[in-house]
Amino acid sequence: MEKKCIVCEISNQKVPLVKIDYRDQEIYICSQHLPVLIHHPEQLAGKLPGAENIKAG
Repeated sequence: MEKKCIVCEISNQKVPLVKIDYRDQEIYICSQHLPVLIHHPEQLAGKLPGAENIKAG
């Protein structure tokens, strides 16, 4: 299984990805989109289950 950023779908063959364990799933995000997860997780609705309920940091 190829590992890809949940936002832009770039693979770990092109950029380093950060692995996140969430709801018993392994999710990957690139450093460019990590601020979205931290500050605007609601923007991940539809890509990350329950993202609209995550409180921004």
